[in-house]
Amino acid sequence: MKVVLFFEAGNWEELEDRWEFRGDLGGLKSILVEEEISLRGLIDKIYAKLGLSKDTMDLVLSYTPPLNKKCSPLVLKDDEDVAALLASRSDSTCKIPLGVTVEPTEVCADEPVNVPTIEASDSTFSDGSDLHEGKYFNTKKDLKRKLSDIAMKGNFEFRTRKSNRSLWVIECIDPNCSWRLRASKIVPESTKFVIRKYVGVHSCSLLNRNANHRQATYVVIGEQVAPQYVGVEKGPGPKGVQTFARTELGAQISYYKAWRGRKHAHTLIRGSPEQSFHVLPSYFHMLEKLNPGTVTRIEVDGESRFKYLFLAFGVAIRGFRYMRKVVGIDGTFLKGQYRGVLLVATAQDGNGQCYPLAWGIVDSENEDAWSWFLTQLKEIIGDTDELALISDRAPSIKKAISTVFEKAHHGACAWHVAQNIKNKFKCADIMGSYWSAVNAYRCEDFTGYMIEISNRYPRVAEYLENEVGFEKWSQCHYPGLRYNITTTNMVESLNSMLVNARDFPYVALLDVIQEKMSKWWNDRRIVATAITTPLTPSRESELRPRFAQSNGRHTSQLNPITYHVKGGELEGVVDIFNKTCTCKEFDIDKLPCVHAVAAAHHAQVSVYNLVSPYYTKEYYLLAYGETIYPVGSQSQWDVPNEVVTRIVLPREVKEKKRGRPKTSSFPSVGEFRKRKNRCGKCGAYGHYKKKCNSQTRSTEGNPPTNVPG
Repeated sequence: MKVVLFFEAGNWEELEDRWEFRGDLGGLKSILVEEEISLRGLIDKIYAKLGLSKDTMDLVLSYTPPLNKKCSPLVLKDDEDVAALLASRSDSTCKIPLGVTVEPTEVCADEPVNVPTIEASDSTFSDGSDLHEGKYFNTKKDLKRKLSDIAMKGNFEFRTRKSNRSLWVIECIDPNCSWRLRASKIVPESTKFVIRKYVGVHSCSLLNRNANHRQATYVVIGEQVAPQYVGVEKGPGPKGVQTFARTELGAQISYYKAWRGRKHAHTLIRGSPEQSFHVLPSYFHMLEKLNPGTVTRIEVDGESRFKYLFLAFGVAIRGFRYMRKVVGIDGTFLKGQYRGVLLVATAQDGNGQCYPLAWGIVDSENEDAWSWFLTQLKEIIGDTDELALISDRAPSIKKAISTVFEKAHHGACAWHVAQNIKNKFKCADIMGSYWSAVNAYRCEDFTGYMIEISNRYPRVAEYLENEVGFEKWSQCHYPGLRYNITTTNMVESLNSMLVNARDFPYVALLDVIQEKMSKWWNDRRIVATAITTPLTPSRESELRPRFAQSNGRHTSQLNPITYHVKGGELEGVVDIFNKTCTCKEFDIDKLPCVHAVAAAHHAQVSVYNLVSPYYTKEYYLLAYGETIYPVGSQSQWDVPNEVVTRIVLPREVKEKKRGRPKTSSFPSVGEFRKRKNRCGKCGAYGHYKKKCNSQTRSTEGNPPTNVPG
């Protein structure tokens, strides 16, 4: 039985809800065919009907099935496909015409027009892939990635004979080998590629198989290993990438190629540094939109090049009212392409945990940069006598604080001062006396410790008094209220937390910061909700031993609010109304000392009424009561055009020095780092070669010294 088959020559076009065939060779035509016709016979009939030469033109037959949903055209690849096409019609006349795509035949210099079918034998081998003629790929890039993966796993190489936007022809690197592939676009307007011709069997010698081949480029390696960097800050190093390429892809690559592949994977997952500057205004807009009250600033120069940025989440700004008014500030250098310095301002919550207030990125730690950052910080936290700012003794910070904050008090980090003493005077043996002086609550005790220091190291005592100043590092001499916070450890811990993210592009770095803060707020809110005591866990554990210590104290009332407590090493006079004690511990920490606990018990007053509200469960819960929301995928952003079109160009950076990039910071003022011993056998730190138990030397490291820039 014969049927009438309609067909049209042209190309497919993808529309929003369907695929539509656009004819371009004389309109609709018809042929009469047998129901059992083969694919070769059908093609011959169409060649004859169109008057085309088989030697110069290739025909690809396809059609869209009569379904109620959008689907890609089906290509006729064999006789079974032709039979299915004819059987799918409801009568002897095809209601949906067959699409015929006509393309010039690609003839290579050493490629015959008719490629014979080659079956795998003892002298040949298959590439082991699932490719076949008619297989579709969304883009040419997807097809190339697939072929590179096949070549690496099969340990063979291929070369490109012809490539343009609509065509890709490749062959085995051995010119005598039969392996080859030809693919082209379905239609010129589409991005989809389809395999037109494919011979998947190699006839070349196994001597041509190579594990260190041209398809194992750093781009391909980076694309393959990229998923291992999703959702993590570090991921595998160059050695890990080499292992991945060897075990998963069957490719042997150099350390340098692995390092470049790792860098490319970072770019795919986190974006390029240049793109980060471009998207920064839109990113800040979405943060402000999803997190009400968030404050963001971008400062550029006259050429629209990036200078500074500032970020403070609205949740943290509102929560600062429930924090002690002590803010630590510090900076840490960034390791990405455009470097810079990350500035941080953080408070400490009632449970002794970091409470990040503001973040900034500047070019370097200079007076102008610090002044700009502190000016933005002042707008969100104010400037009062109650505010204490703790930092290292860098001159740029000191000058900026004195310029921006007129009422707040500035204190020096006692740890940085201690490191400077050890480095400058080589007197680590007096650190016990120094820290006792730092933490002394009474000036009388402080004077005793300073006499000890002066008797042994007069120059150190003179340095602490005249060059640093007692009021900067001693809590009993501090003119304001810094509670028991004497160091910037709360800031240093934030810097350590971001040690792996500091080489990310700026937006990716800010994403990590947002993600960690969101997690902290949620985790601490859960903890606060579960607290069953009036105080936070750390303050409750600090206060409980004082109850036991107060039991043996003798307490007498001097007036309605004042009590005299005897017993122990030190007596105390407690004012339960003004919350003070002559031991000064109650005055500075704002947490009842042993004397205050005894006085409260004698006065039949709850000791919790004497505790600063900053240490209570109520304040702790209020501080973390809100949520910090992420910005989501960039494709989901709703950003006004004036924000999208704002130009922020990358800052100009000095040409990098040759050799391995520096990844550790210079010690800041008052900071000294002891050099670690490194084993000459295994390369690890902390022991010598004679005491090493390792049998091999470690070779894991950073980029090779021949990396440009």
